[in-house]
Amino acid sequence: MNRVDQWIRPEVRQLSAYQVMDAAGLIKLDAMENPYTWPPELVEAWLAQLREVSVNRYPDPQSRSLKLRLQHYMEVPKDKEIILGNGSDEIIQMILLAVAGSDRVIVAPEPTFVMYRQIATMLGLRYQGVPLRDDFSLDLPAMLQVLQKQAPAVVFLAYPNNPTGNLFSEKEIQTIIEAAPGLVVVDEAYSVFAGKTFMPQLSDYDQLLVMRTLSKVGLAGLRLGMLVGSPIWMRELEKIRLPYNINLLTQVSTEFALKHGGELDRQAQNIRSDRSSLQHALQQLPGLQIYPSDANFILFRTLPYQAQEIFTALKSRGILIKNLSSHGGLLADCLRVTVGTPEENRIFIETLKDILINEDKVQGAKAKK
Repeated sequence: MNRVDQWIRPEVRQLSAYQVMDAAGLIKLDAMENPYTWPPELVEAWLAQLREVSVNRYPDPQSRSLKLRLQHYMEVPKDKEIILGNGSDEIIQMILLAVAGSDRVIVAPEPTFVMYRQIATMLGLRYQGVPLRDDFSLDLPAMLQVLQKQAPAVVFLAYPNNPTGNLFSEKEIQTIIEAAPGLVVVDEAYSVFAGKTFMPQLSDYDQLLVMRTLSKVGLAGLRLGMLVGSPIWMRELEKIRLPYNINLLTQVSTEFALKHGGELDRQAQNIRSDRSSLQHALQQLPGLQIYPSDANFILFRTLPYQAQEIFTALKSRGILIKNLSSHGGLLADCLRVTVGTPEENRIFIETLKDILINEDKVQGAKAKK
């Protein structure tokens, strides 16, 4: 331990490793994954293509063919460039490595995607979270004040936001972009479910970068993230990107999936429809506050001090969702459920309803005493 204390940086020692709960045997509604697989004929065509892959050779280090496919599918402006990462986490790491310095500040509204803070702290950067308002909207005056005082190197804005699911005001984001002294990264991991994007605005702001992931459209196992922006920024980030960071199977499989993008689009449309149904069903249950969502998950708040009990009860009955209550602050008493298949959603709602009714009976019995 003395050697660990001597050589591992204090900020790393204070971090906790990112934890992923074991979901074996459970209905998995905790990680914002697409619940649908491909139809059998598409799987067979994919496997046939994989049989032609020479895994003894390194992949294309620039992923050129895949980038062309992504440019078309994601409607990337032709004068902008793409850089790819092993998930959006690696993209975030590349950006922060490029600007790293002990006096550099990274800013994001909170609560938001935890990896902004995690990676910034890991790299020795100063991270400044700016609390959202009670309705999870941006506190624009507070954000602008931080931009003026801290002069951050990077501002991250998740659009829609995770874990709250809402879209921030487009006008307020534009105000932040115009006021920011450094880069502004708009993280559009869930854009396929929101129908909103800042991709067209890339031509208006050189300091704007748009980040996407393929994880939420049904390719989470391939781990592919992308960043789009002006060539002046992409050239610098290319110096940070490790060679061959996108493996051959990911390149081939993602390109195959995008050739059949109609299936991905159909699944996304199903999820959007199922989200509406799930939201309506949640709103019928007692003792819950349901927040609007433009993503593939729904955040809801329980009565005080009930979130942990409800989470545990669901898990004991074979359903895994995300317990955010331990984060405290605006997320106290909050749980988050991913939109599953209609059958998974039905089981979740029926089970949650039963748990809430039993909880209400327990509370009623205590009140009588």
